[in-house]
Amino acid sequence: MASITLGEIVEKFKLKNLTPDIDIKSIRVTLPDINRPALQMAGFFEHFDCLRVQVIGFVEYTYMEGLDEARKREIYEELMAYDIPCVVFSRELQPDEIFMEMAHKYNRPIFSTNQNTSAFMAEATRWLNVMLAPCISVHGVLVDVYGEGVLITGESGIGKSEAALELIRRGHRLVTDDVVELRKVSDETLVGSAPDITKHFIELRGIGIIDVKALFGASSVKDTQSVDFVIKLEDWDKDKEYDRLGLTEEYTEYLGNKLVCYTLPIRPGRNLAVICESAAVNHRQKKMGYNAAQELYTRVQNSLARKRDDEED
Repeated sequence: MASITLGEIVEKFKLKNLTPDIDIKSIRVTLPDINRPALQMAGFFEHFDCLRVQVIGFVEYTYMEGLDEARKREIYEELMAYDIPCVVFSRELQPDEIFMEMAHKYNRPIFSTNQNTSAFMAEATRWLNVMLAPCISVHGVLVDVYGEGVLITGESGIGKSEAALELIRRGHRLVTDDVVELRKVSDETLVGSAPDITKHFIELRGIGIIDVKALFGASSVKDTQSVDFVIKLEDWDKDKEYDRLGLTEEYTEYLGNKLVCYTLPIRPGRNLAVICESAAVNHRQKKMGYNAAQELYTRVQNSLARKRDDEED
């Protein structure tokens, strides 16, 4: 199961630690969802998902202020007895002494943020969904071409990195070369990124490793990119029938998500960068409702229909 440390969350959202004496190094978060313990403050702990990060907003805070001391002790102790990873107070709200007493009793870290509750929860949920998403590593190159995430795959040495380099020279952006880390952030979206070790590097056979960011500038690289379609490179086979119209689409699957896959046969003289650019623009047109192959098919059908009408006349 994927997890991240509590320290990473604190660093990402610049949370103020109200319990610095509590060790957070061994605490890990495994769920991307956030919980506002409103019902728990009212004493209802049935179906309480204690493994989520707990966020106290203005509404919960106001309710807590209205409780008498005995009730506070009862509710706070029951809350802190659960194995919650931490509690975050939004709007720089400050917990009362009884809350802090129970937090120290059960070693539950307490944090504060100056963000309002909705904004913090939305951003934290989005970030946690990405960080905790199911992840696999695939062999390939991921490039942002006209805003479309193009995953180029194929056998080692077939020319993936060279195609990516030419795309970078033409103004597009590299995400990762050789190893692509794919994360399933939703049933519709896969996000690709580079391992920290190889980020911004490309390997070119005969030359070695080059630093894309150093050579072409910061505008030539990107940290993450959603994957929109796949281009599979393979050696030209004269006995194989290749799709020339594109009326039917092929798919490949990663982490249960299906992606459109175009198979490109490699032959001397083919400009892979231009083909990748054309594929990206064509894919964008299809998403916008225009399909060139379907348009050609419609024209041919209309032409045949007119010829039949002329013959009948």
